[in-house]
Amino acid sequence: MSVTDLPVVAMLRNRMQWQQTRQKVLAENVANADTPGFRARDLKEPRFRPDGAVAAAGLPVIGMERTSGLHLASAGGGGPSEERTGTRFEMTPSGNAVSLEDEMLKAADNQSDYQLASLLYRKSLQTLRTAVGR
Repeated sequence: MSVTDLPVVAMLRNRMQWQQTRQKVLAENVANADTPGFRARDLKEPRFRPDGAVAAAGLPVIGMERTSGLHLASAGGGGPSEERTGTRFEMTPSGNAVSLEDEMLKAADNQSDYQLASLLYRKSLQTLRTAVGR
């Protein structure tokens, strides 16, 4: 059995990958804060089963939609994301629903969650090395 097959290590690794992808989506929201008609997106949080596997692995892929030919195309194919419907702020007259304050708070929370997951991942591996005797 490999170290990466352990449920705790697999869950932490999946969580960090999800947080990296979420950070990209939040950055796209901030980058499109002035794009007319753009709606902020966010990723659905993964749910883990007791064996460490991701329960939401079969989510459909939702790509970004270009509302104008002048907009840049998305670099990635998208990921399991959803358009946010509820925000604390109103839409601008151009139809843009991105709140920079909300996005920056979410990005800061996501960064601190990623740092916590990476610390737990590192400590788990150190504990395993100690148990093995290295």
